[in-house]
Amino acid sequence: MMRHILWSFIVLILVVQEGNANGKKVFETYCWGCHHQTAVAFGPPFSDIASKRSAEEIQAMITDPQGVSKLFGYKRNAMPPFRLKPDELKAITEYILSYKPKGK
Repeated sequence: MMRHILWSFIVLILVVQEGNANGKKVFETYCWGCHHQTAVAFGPPFSDIASKRSAEEIQAMITDPQGVSKLFGYKRNAMPPFRLKPDELKAITEYILSYKPKGK
């Protein structure tokens, strides 16, 4: 029984690590030019986004940045829309949220 629990835990850790690796790959492909994980670049850092936005809001901003920017009242130009596959969208969302400051 204990061995089964241990193997389940190991598999869970590997799945989470793979998700972060996929999210990092999407970040490096599409986001890095304007966003950095914890420092201000042209766009806000992921740590700020993660502390203020839900997964749904993050996904909406990625797929329809113009529309969401108007809803949030942003004055400057929004980022371009990205046509990510569902698994890429999920991976980048989880990657962004992994930068949420502890305790928030």
